[in-house]
Amino acid sequence: MTKILSFVFIVIMALHLFKPLGLPGLKKRKDFWKIAVGAVLAILVVGVSRHVG
Repeated sequence: MTKILSFVFIVIMALHLFKPLGLPGLKKRKDFWKIAVGAVLAILVVGVSRHVG
């Protein structure tokens, strides 16, 4: 799950660098780091949920 999630976020970050997504908070190309922070948090949640469950 984390491998698929990582790949999806990398693709989204690459797309955002070419053409900004236009979502609130992601209007400029330099905002791609926010996607990276979201990816790290999402992978952390998946990892913790697997460890606990």
